[in-house]
Amino acid sequence: MKERTALMRWEARTQGPLLVLAVVFGLAYAVPILLPAAPAWVHRGSQLVEWAVWTAFAGDYLVRLRLAPHKWLFVRRHPLDLLAVLLPLVQPLRLLRVVSTLLLAGRRARMAPQVTLTTYVAGAVAGLMMFGSLAVLAVERNAPDGNIRTLGDAVWWSFTTMTTVGYGDHAPTTGLGRVLAVGLMLSGIALLGVVTANIAAWFISRFERDDAEERRQTALLEALTQEVRELRAEVARLSAAPVAAPEQPAVPPPSSPTP
Repeated sequence: MKERTALMRWEARTQGPLLVLAVVFGLAYAVPILLPAAPAWVHRGSQLVEWAVWTAFAGDYLVRLRLAPHKWLFVRRHPLDLLAVLLPLVQPLRLLRVVSTLLLAGRRARMAPQVTLTTYVAGAVAGLMMFGSLAVLAVERNAPDGNIRTLGDAVWWSFTTMTTVGYGDHAPTTGLGRVLAVGLMLSGIALLGVVTANIAAWFISRFERDDAEERRQTALLEALTQEVRELRAEVARLSAAPVAAPEQPAVPPPSSPTP
């Protein structure tokens, strides 16, 4: 119980800082893509920031694993966390660091009690659209047959892909770009499903509240009707009962005259 309490305290203390680091990672990832002509030290600094943020998230996972009372159970219950920690080590690809950071940041955001489902879904949509646009722009901008050359094209492509509209005016031509498109389509379908389920749950809960209120009012009306019936029956019983005549005072017999 003491170890579990220590784990909960650690998670509560690190939620805010790690989410801030995720935002810093997003900025570090965006700068080299939006400013390709920036000095070399800007690109190197951005890469260092990206690795530093991933290291912070990996260290957080290791600390939580150490504080967990049952370590194997912790690993089994947090497979995405482990995958996100190991993914950037498989291949030195920036996209893997993006995926791992999104997974870890999303996990900690879901754990935060002050983050509602609506806020989480809105943040996930914005994050996926931003990172998807930047990633496909970085991959497709220099492709010989690519038609996604600007940030506006990339954002438009991300929006139409996530919503599964797919106008076809912009489309990835490289293998990695198409992998990004598949991931973005699946993520968009999942998030749209969450939004639809959330709206449906809201309507159902509203209807249930209205139905419960109607049932309560019906029960009160039936109870009041029953009371009125009982009162009428009591009044009828009292009205039908014979009225007893008032008792007359006893008259003493006349006394005989004294001789």
